[in-house]
Amino acid sequence: MQRRDFLKTAGSGLLGASALLSASCTHAVGTDKDTKDIRALFESDDKAVMDLLETVYDKCVLGKVFPAEAPMKHNWIAPGGGYRGQWIWDTMFVVDLLAILPGKEQIIRDVFQNYWDFQPRWNERTPEYAHDMIPCMIVPGKDDWDKFPAYSQIPILAWGLERVYRRNGDKQLLREALEPLERFHEWYWRERDVTNVGLIAVGSYSGDVQHGRFETFDFECNLDDLKLTPHPTRKGDKEGAWYGDICAAGNTAYLVMGERSLVTLAEIMGDAAMADRRRARIDKAVAAMRANMWDEATGTFLSVKRDTLEKVPVATVGSWMGLTAGVPTPEMAKRMAGVLAGPNWQTPLPVCTVDRSDKRWKSDGFWRGDVWPATNYQIACGLAAYGHRELAAAISDKTVANAMTNGISEHYDSMTGKKLGVEYLGMTCTVIAMMLDGLCKDHHLKLKV
Repeated sequence: MQRRDFLKTAGSGLLGASALLSASCTHAVGTDKDTKDIRALFESDDKAVMDLLETVYDKCVLGKVFPAEAPMKHNWIAPGGGYRGQWIWDTMFVVDLLAILPGKEQIIRDVFQNYWDFQPRWNERTPEYAHDMIPCMIVPGKDDWDKFPAYSQIPILAWGLERVYRRNGDKQLLREALEPLERFHEWYWRERDVTNVGLIAVGSYSGDVQHGRFETFDFECNLDDLKLTPHPTRKGDKEGAWYGDICAAGNTAYLVMGERSLVTLAEIMGDAAMADRRRARIDKAVAAMRANMWDEATGTFLSVKRDTLEKVPVATVGSWMGLTAGVPTPEMAKRMAGVLAGPNWQTPLPVCTVDRSDKRWKSDGFWRGDVWPATNYQIACGLAAYGHRELAAAISDKTVANAMTNGISEHYDSMTGKKLGVEYLGMTCTVIAMMLDGLCKDHHLKLKV
C-alpha cells in the first residue's frame, strides 16, 4: 500500500475522513490572482514550455497554498490529491518556485513557521530524547497528532530554506528558522544515528515498521527486511521498539545535504559557531558513507545493516542522492555516472527507482521501478555539480518532455512514461526547476532580467 493510500484508508485513528480536502477550501490570500501574471516573469522561445510553466504554477504551486487551520496558525501547503496536511518532502519543492514570485515572503515564512511551531507542542507531550522532532506531515484538525504521525520524513527542510533564500534573499526567514532547524537536525542525529557512526536509519515512535519506511521513499526494496528494535544503549522505562536496523543511503545523504545548506545559511547570518558545529557532522557522515556504504561493484552507495554495517545488496533511487549531497569523491562520482548511464537505470523514461536487474523491479512499481520528477531533478543536480552535464541533461530533458506529453503527475511508468498516482502533485513542479537551473539541453526557460 502506498503512503498516501495508507493515510486515506487508515481510519479515524489516523487521518480518517477528515484527511480529504474540502471542495470549499479556499486558497491563501495573495495566490489566486497570480496565475495570469506568471508568463510575464519568464521567457522561453518554446510555447509548449510556457504552457507547462503556467499549468505548473497554477496547479502545483499557487493551487497548493491554503489559509491557516488549527493546529497550524499560518498559511500552509498541501501536496495535492485531496490530502490534508503539510508534508516535509513535498513542500520544499513548492516553496522553491513560490519564492520566485514577488510578494510571497510572508506566505513562505508562514509555511516554515508551521514546522517550528510543532516542536514545542510535541516537546510538551514527549520525553526529552524525542524533543524537537518535526513530523512527516502536520495535519489540521487532529487531536492525537503525538501518536500519528510519530515519525519524521526525509530531512530536506534546510535545503528548501536555502533554495528560498537564493530566490528571494529573505533574511527575516533565516532569522526565524535557523535555531529550530538546527534543533531538528540534532534530533535526527540523536534518534536516527543511534550507534553514533554517522549513518542515518529510519524509525517511528509508533513501533509500526511501515511507519519507519514512510520516513524515506516509502517502499524502497532496500528496506524490505527492515525491523524496528529498542534503542541499542538507552534503557528507559518507557522505551519501545522504535529504531530501524537499516541505515538508509538516501536519508543519510539528505541529512548531509541539509547540513551543507545549514552551514551556508549560518554563514550568511554570521553564526560561525553554528557553521562549525554543522561541518563536524558533515565530515563524520561523509567519511562514514564512503567507508561503509560505497560499493565499487554496483558503482554507488548502498544501505547497510545498522549493527553490522553489512551492505543491503540492492541499489535504489536513494543510492544516487549522495551525488546531490556532494558525498562521493570525483572518482566515485565518475563511476556513478557510468552506471547511471547504463541499461539498468536508463529505462525509456529514466531514472527508474530500483536497479532493473533486481527481481522486484516493475516499471510502474511504487518506488520499485517507477520514475519521479523530484528525484530525477536532484540526481541531475548532483551529476551536473560533478561535471557530468550531458547525462544530467538527458535525464532532465526526457523528464520535461514526458510531462508535456503525458501530463503532470506524481510519478510515471519508467517504460511507457504514462502517469501514475496523484495528478498535479505539488513536487512535480521540479520539471520547471530543471529548466530554470539550466539542467536541460533541449528545453529552455529563464527568468526575465
